[in-house]
Amino acid sequence: MPEFAVAAMLFAAGVLAGVLNAVAGGGSFVTFPALLATGIAPLAANATNALAVWPGHALAVFADRRALRDRSRGTGASMLAALAGAAAGALLLDQVGNERFRVLIPWLILFATLLFAFGPRLQQRLAARAPRPDSRGSAILRRAAEFTLAVYGGFFGAGLGVMLMAGLQMLGHDDIRLCNSLKNLLATVIGTMSVAVLLLTGWVSLWHAAWPFAGAVIGGLAGARLARMLPARWLRAAVVLAGVALCAHYFRQP
Repeated sequence: MPEFAVAAMLFAAGVLAGVLNAVAGGGSFVTFPALLATGIAPLAANATNALAVWPGHALAVFADRRALRDRSRGTGASMLAALAGAAAGALLLDQVGNERFRVLIPWLILFATLLFAFGPRLQQRLAARAPRPDSRGSAILRRAAEFTLAVYGGFFGAGLGVMLMAGLQMLGHDDIRLCNSLKNLLATVIGTMSVAVLLLTGWVSLWHAAWPFAGAVIGGLAGARLARMLPARWLRAAVVLAGVALCAHYFRQP
């Protein structure tokens, strides 16, 4: 495929991913397969995707900066747990190797698809069983949960937003807007650390990342407006169908 065609495809994937992330989430279901389609190694596609989808969360954090400033208690500890977990996940990814990661791809996409499909229902059930957020035990549990989620985010990342929302509600955050703000903050921290580690390991292709990165910025800005017009459930359904199709495709591959 000519370089111009590759760049155009990745840019378009980034725009669509930015829109999806702004409205319903699931942008990695577009950018990760697009990067794989260019022929780069699976580990490189995954590492490059971490950089490509980073703008969406970062822009959301910037938009929510006032809400985060008003609720700063415990945020520093959460960020430290997320940094440590993301570094561990990225280092684990580096050790897995391309062949083993290739085998994991359909299973990871299947897990992310199921999580995306049933995430809202899971969030409601976990929120109903939430402990008091200000207890000592809850603080320790929260740090452990944030570390574990960050390991997944550093390793693969698709569906991370749903996992973070469910985890935060399970741990006692009943304000949905605050949960969303904290989710975006932790996702940005996780993405930043995992990208930094993967850049050092040499897996990130900056040329391949530049096009979806730019597209995601534009798509994210456009998606903020579309979110007021398009029902999120329509886009969620489309993402789930795409996830099922991707699972079928990658499970069929030798």
